[in-house]
Amino acid sequence: MNANEVLDESGNLGGQINPKVAPLTETENNFNTPQHAFADEKPEAGYGYEKEMGVEDTKELDEGQHAAFLSDPFRPFDDLPDEPDRIITIRAVFVGLCCGALVNASNVYLGLKTGWTFTANLFGAIAGFAVVKFFSKTFGENFPILGGSFGPRENNIVQTAAMASGGLSSVFVSAFPALYQLNLLDTPKADFWKIVSLTAVSGYFGFFFATPMRKFFIVYVARELRLIFPTPSATAMTIRSMHQAVTGEKIAKLKMKALSSAFAIALVLRVASQYAIGILWDWHIFTWFFIWGHHHNLAMAVENWGWYIEWTPAFIGSGMLVGLNVSISFFMGSVLAWGVIGPALVHNGAAFGTASKDPEWTQSVNFFSLSAKASNKHHPSPRYWMLWPGVLLMIAVSFTELAMQWKIIWYAFKAVYRGICSGIYAAGRAAKKDLTFFKNASSQSEDDLVEDSAEPHQLVKMWMWMPGLLLSIICICVVLGVEFDMPVGMSLLSVFLAFFFSFLAIQCTGVTDITPLTAASKASQIILGGATKSEHWMKDHAQRLNLIGGAIASMGANQSTDLTCDFRTGFLLRTPPNQQWLAQGVGTIVAVFLAPAMFQLFTTAYPCIIDVNADTCAFSAPSVAAWRAVAVAVTDPTFPIPTSSGIFAVVFACFGSMMVLIRHYVWVGKLEWVKAYHPNMMCIGLAFVLPQTVYGTAMVIGSTWAHVWMKKNPRTFDVFGYAVAAGLIAGEGIGGVINAIFQVAGISGDKYGTNIACPQNSC
Repeated sequence: MNANEVLDESGNLGGQINPKVAPLTETENNFNTPQHAFADEKPEAGYGYEKEMGVEDTKELDEGQHAAFLSDPFRPFDDLPDEPDRIITIRAVFVGLCCGALVNASNVYLGLKTGWTFTANLFGAIAGFAVVKFFSKTFGENFPILGGSFGPRENNIVQTAAMASGGLSSVFVSAFPALYQLNLLDTPKADFWKIVSLTAVSGYFGFFFATPMRKFFIVYVARELRLIFPTPSATAMTIRSMHQAVTGEKIAKLKMKALSSAFAIALVLRVASQYAIGILWDWHIFTWFFIWGHHHNLAMAVENWGWYIEWTPAFIGSGMLVGLNVSISFFMGSVLAWGVIGPALVHNGAAFGTASKDPEWTQSVNFFSLSAKASNKHHPSPRYWMLWPGVLLMIAVSFTELAMQWKIIWYAFKAVYRGICSGIYAAGRAAKKDLTFFKNASSQSEDDLVEDSAEPHQLVKMWMWMPGLLLSIICICVVLGVEFDMPVGMSLLSVFLAFFFSFLAIQCTGVTDITPLTAASKASQIILGGATKSEHWMKDHAQRLNLIGGAIASMGANQSTDLTCDFRTGFLLRTPPNQQWLAQGVGTIVAVFLAPAMFQLFTTAYPCIIDVNADTCAFSAPSVAAWRAVAVAVTDPTFPIPTSSGIFAVVFACFGSMMVLIRHYVWVGKLEWVKAYHPNMMCIGLAFVLPQTVYGTAMVIGSTWAHVWMKKNPRTFDVFGYAVAAGLIAGEGIGGVINAIFQVAGISGDKYGTNIACPQNSC
């Protein structure tokens, strides 16, 4: 789901997960988070490592710094070491791009598997610190390109480049595969430059749009709207703590050892397991019972609904990050969908499976097909039936959560009006006219003012970003018209939706740490669907424009939010924004080419990703199913939804919205503690779309392990917990990329491995 997100109620399918922090202010809504605020930022203080490191009396100082931040989170850190004026170095950008490339590549694998992606925030900060610190010590002052002093601001440049180059992967696990599944494009290889051009114009729209948002959201209205940006703030505190003399460096080394060890273990397990997948990766326990019990039907009935254990490091790691509420909600959603409703549908003849043709496995039935035969309203598979309630629930919950922020949204648009009035008043003064009305309308309370940490010469000037923003809009219209035959009016509507939802996404992320990409992409699809219906276009053409327009809105909102979050980290660390801006621009170039290349690699290795008629596939791609479902629903005049599924979807969505309202308005005051146990409806909706139970199980394993570890030994968890989780996630992702390369090269487990202990000898 979107790494400035953990799956909170307004999380997104095909979005990202970040390690979350405990609530900072009463305006936040991070009730699903581990109960330790900024644990990753100050572990050395009073946690038992002082004697080992030869450091004494650090606790009082560090807690004072932490308290100072919490008392005024809109004031930049004032205890940072001196650094050179030019901190955007070749080594910082190169290391950042490498870190981001690793995250980008792994996100395509993980997103196609489950619809979840992860940001490069802490991975780039910690790994970047370790690598550049090694360069600075090894080469010293004698080799200035790699050696020399290394401080927190340059560390921020590493992290910024990583975030930019690690982005733009979400549409390659959602919108683009959906286009191919509906036969709306040729092939990923033939369309490669089409895809790159669309990614480039959308990514740079987000990049240029994010530039003025720094002054608006990070400085101008930050205090007034309480825009804390929790994860970027946590990243800034992590970077600061790693550069605190001897203590921080030694803690950073411990973190990096934990991250690299977890990364290596996950990578080796993922690559090695393809050669013995039924032993090292998937444990089909009920198949074993079926074989040992001389083909007992009950055991195979449970296996048929996907109940087995998968030792996936990435989702054990994500469980460590998101906590028990999210992981248990996800698991219970799987139980409800694939343990209760699904079997009941089949029993009552509302949905149908496909029996195996293998005479030795006649009890094996496939309930998860989305082929043309199983994707119709009269003879649906359980997966097709379940798809509609899941998608509608996620849309309803996402929009309800967005509506709960109406005050923040209203204040933000008031601030925009105030800014416009200020500009008009300034223009009037330049023309020697006193426009008193606009002067009064632009006034702001002194208590809401935030002092910018950047000097005037360090800011990104309007002449640097405004032409780029206008050019990106023009290029979007050209690319959409020439490559995809989209009229200029539809192109401009897509740009407007990207602009509008980028603005909303940034402010929602600042308050809740959640980027509402579900609301952005699905609302765009619905609006574009209405526009295409009014034009009476052919269904294929309408579906193509619907998915591409939604992709533009999603990419624009995603990239602009990520880069504004970078500016928040840089604001706290007093990093010159013009140097951050350059790092973001270079990183976006890498993302523009890398994400499409990874998508082509995986679709070449696993053609079933873009073949909707494939009955089995190593990648379930739930985000793809959700995007495709919305595109079909808003453009197909026959309404291809089973009647019972549609009725249940409406009731289920209303129930989800009601649960959001209960969490916001009932669990308050003395009942505030109930929020920690309130089910996460977004996760439950995702479980209906994702036809595997293994990810919820793995997340429960990870979150339970983290919970016990944190309770039993909070000192070591605070040092190693997030680093281990980040290493597990990135390691499996890169292992998946290596597996795809092996698949293309013809040396994969399909050819040289064994399927022993797998149902029908095929995992």
